[in-house]
Amino acid sequence: MSLPGKEIYRGHDSYGAVRVLDDGEKRYLAFGDVDEQSCCLKHEPMIPEHEYVRAMLLVLLFAEPKQVISLGLGAGALNTCLHGRFAGCKQQIVELRPEVVEVAYRFFQLPRGKRMQIHTLDALEFLQSVKTRKADIIFSDIYGADGLNEKQLGEDYLALCEEQLKPGGWLVLNLWRDHVGGRTLELLLEHFGVLYGCHTQSGNWVVFAAAEDHGLSSGQLEKRARELSQHLGFSLSSYLKRLKTYP
Repeated sequence: MSLPGKEIYRGHDSYGAVRVLDDGEKRYLAFGDVDEQSCCLKHEPMIPEHEYVRAMLLVLLFAEPKQVISLGLGAGALNTCLHGRFAGCKQQIVELRPEVVEVAYRFFQLPRGKRMQIHTLDALEFLQSVKTRKADIIFSDIYGADGLNEKQLGEDYLALCEEQLKPGGWLVLNLWRDHVGGRTLELLLEHFGVLYGCHTQSGNWVVFAAAEDHGLSSGQLEKRARELSQHLGFSLSSYLKRLKTYP
């Protein structure tokens, strides 16, 4: 599968290439020659284009994003949305590659400001060593040119995420459908008492994990989804319909 648009920038670091492509309407971030990592609608950067990012934001039905930690930046579509739509949201963003951070600022309209602090660190190192406020939501979305970074499914990583959440907080993981079976579910349920998942048409499996359930009825969730959809500028209803409880 070829990438869309014309390449307008190519940078390099020790992890490989960082590419930006433009088709006139959208910009794309890519680390390789096959798959795009992120996409931004140039005239409306606060509305995420990728389905999996929209699905990840379904967690806003369960938790208010006052303190957010994002492990993995990409082009910052999720973070740009949160910054623009929730004035009280403070974000700690962790991205291993300084080149990716600079590209997000330069080409994808990632906001600058006191409510967004970026750490150029390995995500596990951040969780182990950086002292920061506990989060209402942790988003984990770490991918490279070869796909998902399996570190996100490690025992230490999940335990540290669990420790870094406030009471009532939620961990959101962007995984692949292949991870639904086998050890992944068992490992997640060892750390979190409540587990939901949402499949996307692109093959992602977005996981929502917490110590305790949200306590909302289906009717309350549907009402909140309608209200939040108006605020965000895109519909959450289809993702809510796909939400499944595990086990």
